[in-house]
Amino acid sequence: MFTLIKKDGRARRGVFTCAHGTVQTPVFMNVGTQAAIKGGVSAHDLKQVGCQVELSNTYHLHLRPGDDVIRAMGGLHRFMNWDGPILTDCGGFQVFSLAKMRKITEEGVTFASHIDGRRIFMGPEESIRIQANLGSDIAMAFDECVENPSPYPYVKASCERTQRWLHRCREEHARLMALPDTVNPRQQLFGINQGGIEPELRIWHMQELAKLDMDGYAVGGLAVGEPTETMYEILDIVLPWAPEDKPRYLMGVGTPVNIIEGVARGIDFFDCVMPARNARHGKLFTWNGAMNMKNEKYKLDDRPVDANCGCPLCRSYTRSYLRHLFQAGEILALRLSVLHNLWFYNELMAKIREAIEADCYEDFRQKYSLQLSQRI
Repeated sequence: MFTLIKKDGRARRGVFTCAHGTVQTPVFMNVGTQAAIKGGVSAHDLKQVGCQVELSNTYHLHLRPGDDVIRAMGGLHRFMNWDGPILTDCGGFQVFSLAKMRKITEEGVTFASHIDGRRIFMGPEESIRIQANLGSDIAMAFDECVENPSPYPYVKASCERTQRWLHRCREEHARLMALPDTVNPRQQLFGINQGGIEPELRIWHMQELAKLDMDGYAVGGLAVGEPTETMYEILDIVLPWAPEDKPRYLMGVGTPVNIIEGVARGIDFFDCVMPARNARHGKLFTWNGAMNMKNEKYKLDDRPVDANCGCPLCRSYTRSYLRHLFQAGEILALRLSVLHNLWFYNELMAKIREAIEADCYEDFRQKYSLQLSQRI
């Protein structure tokens, strides 16, 4: 399932194999929350911008159109016409983001739907059943993501409950994968490390996770309120306890610099809504730093956004035209900008892999951690 090809320091170059293809790691997973990339980007477009893994949201797809609908349509791959690998999250982040609309017990979490307010219950078994109906290649175990910082007693109780939930996830996943009508019987299950910003809890939980020989290991509950340096410190503390021969996934992170630093510490998988979300607001990433395309100074600028970029936007249009599209409220502005940012992120990962292979990742890190943090 995962082969570690090479290491350069702690940076890892690997290959991950699943039911719908092979993934070169480190990899950034492009986020299609509701089986679509916001901004008018299709599954065909994802191929064009170099996407390897698409990520969709268990909670949102359960609400609409309903995981039963997607199962009846043959699973998420057929539903959205994407034949590559898919990862589905577990709904655990909604335990965090919908804090004012939920109640947590040992059995699971009761939500109020953000759409119509109706009550929804999701526990470990329900989350796994939904993901089995979706037929994703990677399912995530159900967990609770706590805000950072939170009181130590609560973080400890939550972390221990997440571990108990994992055992229930494993049992239900094994049962479902053995059924004759399972959408994707080769679906893999990743466990999620929690523990807030408490080093001893993070280490304890990763040690417990490692005992279960999961298909992969995620680090969750970061980039949710703590300083960036604290996030890096937690990664430094916890990753030495993660199994070397399994993929490591840092959930919901992040900026180009976050990714470069995460790779330097041994992370293989990343995801974040940032590139698409920022693009829809006119913030584009380039190899010289970030640009605000709504800025007046681009009104008469006939250059491409980034001369070194091969995306559909930079191949065919000027900065002046893109600014005009934003000023005019044209949907094309969103589409072209999202395509650009996703192309940039996928190209960033390709360059990261090349640097590891060439034993020059530290040089790459020093150059681009500074360069990509600039605002043009």
